[in-house]
Amino acid sequence: MCGIVGYIGRRQAARIIIDGLKKLEYRGYDSFGLATLNGDISLAKKGGRISDAGSNTAGLSGRIGIGHTRWATHGIPNDQNAHPHLDCTGKIAVVHNGIIENYAELRRDLTARGHTFRSDTDTEVISHLVEEHFQGDLSSAVAEVLPLLEGSYAILVIAEGDDRIIAARKASPLVIGIGDRELFCASDVTPLIDHTRRVIYLDDGDCAVLSCSGCLITTGGEQVSRPVEEVDWDIMDARKGGFAHYMQKEIFEQPQVFYNTVHAVRESPEALAYFVGSRMSLMIVACGSSYHAALLYKYLIESYCDIPVRVEIGSEFKYYAPPLTVPVIGITQSGETADTLAALKMAKAWGCPTIAITNVVGSSVTRIADATIYTRAGPEMSVAATKSFIAQLAAGLQITAFLSDNTALEMELNRVNIMIEDTLTIEVEDAVALCCTAQSIFFIGRGLYYPVALEGALKMKEISYIHAEGYAAGELKHGPFALLSPDTPVIALAMPGKTYPVMISNIKEIKARGAPVIGIGIAGDSELPEIVDLFIPLPPCNEVAGIAMASVMLQRLAYYVADGLGCDIDKPRNLAKSVTVE
Repeated sequence: MCGIVGYIGRRQAARIIIDGLKKLEYRGYDSFGLATLNGDISLAKKGGRISDAGSNTAGLSGRIGIGHTRWATHGIPNDQNAHPHLDCTGKIAVVHNGIIENYAELRRDLTARGHTFRSDTDTEVISHLVEEHFQGDLSSAVAEVLPLLEGSYAILVIAEGDDRIIAARKASPLVIGIGDRELFCASDVTPLIDHTRRVIYLDDGDCAVLSCSGCLITTGGEQVSRPVEEVDWDIMDARKGGFAHYMQKEIFEQPQVFYNTVHAVRESPEALAYFVGSRMSLMIVACGSSYHAALLYKYLIESYCDIPVRVEIGSEFKYYAPPLTVPVIGITQSGETADTLAALKMAKAWGCPTIAITNVVGSSVTRIADATIYTRAGPEMSVAATKSFIAQLAAGLQITAFLSDNTALEMELNRVNIMIEDTLTIEVEDAVALCCTAQSIFFIGRGLYYPVALEGALKMKEISYIHAEGYAAGELKHGPFALLSPDTPVIALAMPGKTYPVMISNIKEIKARGAPVIGIGIAGDSELPEIVDLFIPLPPCNEVAGIAMASVMLQRLAYYVADGLGCDIDKPRNLAKSVTVE
């Protein structure tokens, strides 16, 4: 879960790499570094964020370079564990995203052969292995080392005496950008779109040699051709555009994102056709916010289509997977979520039809799945998922409308983006003040609003650092009631529908135990405002719009609480955007 950038061309590499790493900080930001090649290798690396200290590297010269921004897996964040990592001679430099699972064994063997290690990372074994195999041709040395590595990697390697960058990937993303007499390489397209829209997505097992004369890609020693694709993101999509934080900007982009995704899914008949034979049942695998979206799919498809749906966390599926013959859907914003990819690979090996729902064209999941449905969220820079979650919800609603052949639902989807927009201006100041003083917060809902409660709790805990739990409202009395007190706010989603009466009863039970309740319901409700401490009224709506509106409201609440507490909203501690390790 790190970001890597490489450059070779006609310009000075350091400035381009620094700017690229700043755009990748959502992938990791506990340390950074870069190495440039100008005869000798020049190295600069440091614990902390490149956005805070990137100017320290401005003195490096050379038109070839590699850089890295880190999310720690092996070794604490500090200067010595920051990438790039050198070999014993200081003539070979490596940056790496992923995990080398057999690094301990490799390190023992290398140490026994006289190598000296300067860091606690798994990555450093790569530089020492390349050193052992380097005989003047860097590409040959890297090719000999790759089979020795177990686990996942996207790596960039440079060496004195070899004016090339060697790139290789296995289960971690790597993209090559093609410019005017220059080549770029990065973990995703975000650092590239300032320079080029023409990209090549490397496949698993690919090794690329980047030189001033072009790019040569091989797999298993055989030269291969990968298509050049056009990135359709706008450069401004990856900038704040006057908002205080990326998260705030991305929350406000959600009406358009919902509209774009609904229409994009409608125009994907080949992918939707994979659902036609799924009348018996479906399996969905996902992680994090995508898992909460998957739970919403379950409620929607079972309610509207009478199709049983099983939902599994991707990290559990790999080890405790049921025998399957049904279609398996993998939901992943980045298309690179390691646990979800592993689950789809297993399903594919069993002969199950596989469908990906992702936001990133050319990502790894699109190469695994039999069919892909793209959400249209655009680049999401904040670590906390907002517009990508709404895009996944939009895709699920459109899939439900397709499977159920429900014309009324189809028509309702055309209005939801307007309802989301109405939610963006509702006052939440009093609720924010109440939450800012809390040590713990409970989020509760029933039916479709249970996954919304889970997602709201996740948003609150990951950006405000307040302990938050999402619960099905009926479950509080099976233990969590013991935690209720006047200092423990409960946020209750009490929207119209068949669960409304019992939600009112649950709220009264909570009030009887002294906990303050923030009720989110519909304007004009005469009962809910009377029993809660604070009432947040959403515009009158049906169930479909309600889950979207409630989700956005909880995102806004978390955002303003975190802002009020002075938290680093876009880069919450210990987290990274794209979880490419298991």
